[in-house]
Amino acid sequence: MHPPRGEPAEDTVPGLSAGPVALAWLTQFLVGTDLFVVAPLLPRIAASFDVSAAGTGLLVTVFSVAYVVASPFAGWLSDRWDRATVLVAALVLFSAANIGTALAPSFGMLLVARVVAGVAAAATGPTVYALVSTRARPQVRAQVLAVVGSGLLTALWVGAPAGSLLGRYVGWQAAFVILAAGTLLLALPHAFVWRARPVPADAAPADAAPAAPADTAPPDAVPPTVAHQAERPATRLAISAVAVTTLWAFSVYTLYTFLAVALHTDGRSTDVTWLLAVYGVGAVVGGQVGGRIADRADAVRVTGSALALTALLEVGVALAFPVTWALACTLALFALAAYAFFPAQQRHLVDLFPGRATAVLSWNNSALFVGLSVAGAVGGQIVHALDYPALLYIGAGVAVPACLLARGGPTPRTPARSGRPPQSGRRPG
Repeated sequence: MHPPRGEPAEDTVPGLSAGPVALAWLTQFLVGTDLFVVAPLLPRIAASFDVSAAGTGLLVTVFSVAYVVASPFAGWLSDRWDRATVLVAALVLFSAANIGTALAPSFGMLLVARVVAGVAAAATGPTVYALVSTRARPQVRAQVLAVVGSGLLTALWVGAPAGSLLGRYVGWQAAFVILAAGTLLLALPHAFVWRARPVPADAAPADAAPAAPADTAPPDAVPPTVAHQAERPATRLAISAVAVTTLWAFSVYTLYTFLAVALHTDGRSTDVTWLLAVYGVGAVVGGQVGGRIADRADAVRVTGSALALTALLEVGVALAFPVTWALACTLALFALAAYAFFPAQQRHLVDLFPGRATAVLSWNNSALFVGLSVAGAVGGQIVHALDYPALLYIGAGVAVPACLLARGGPTPRTPARSGRPPQSGRRPG
């Protein structure tokens, strides 16, 4: 529901003004830049430590593995402790890990620093998402998640190239020192912003427990015996829900990861930068569109429709690949459809598990990294044995069962709809 004319903009999101949302966006941008900047810096890192290019690929692997392993525990801890405190501690640890990355005396210590960075990132992203989603009015929850998530997508096509240029002119270590300083500076406002803005009572989903005084976990209000009995089915339900994200990530990142390699092989290396920019802009727009539609319709329908379009348009990219202008058009449409899925999926998960928001979003991020890692490991072999369009057909094929699983998945008992005011006639928030 749109606010009346002349009404303050922040009233659309009770408890959240532009400041906290911008802070969350910047946090995701810096963490995302740290994630994506490693790949373009690998040749310089390899030269510094006299390691092969294949060996430096371990830096990406250990970060991803650490993230996948640590993320569920970090979410569990955040849901049972103060989320703001967990976030601040994670940012400080992330900053220390980046300093360790820049000052590592050996490649072995560099790997250790990236493991620590992966653990810290696992506690940062899902906690940020949980803080903003649990404080946003349900009617605009997916929109807020999309805005914050666009920080990560912006890092994909702005932060990483900027870090790569920095590494070229002043050394790769400088990029990590700047990221360390940025995340450390963000820790201070995070320590105060979320405590000063408690969750409004009417921002919680209808079936959620009353909000605790701070960001402590609502499950404390449930009797231990009942919570124990419900734990196993809830865990199975969460695994089923986030499995869709793994399939989505495989489908999307088979295309993205090997696009530059395919263009170089095809003699179109000069087109890489602007085509990736087209892809990045499409992804940002797609996230915003997906978030808005998910807040006005059933989030499950949005995820299913986005996955169906992803499969169709990935086939379109494969067919258009030989012609650059056609490739650019289909890439933009593919990114728009594909990234409309993610905020809708996050909205769906928070609606399903309001008392375990951080934990389930952590599982979702782990599922994302699993799909991304499998895409990188399997995709290279497929491109080598066949070709890039063949990889895209396989990615499109994987999106089809993801679509069916999403459409047949669980739905919240009382989904919030933004277009209808409460029956009492009182304006929400």
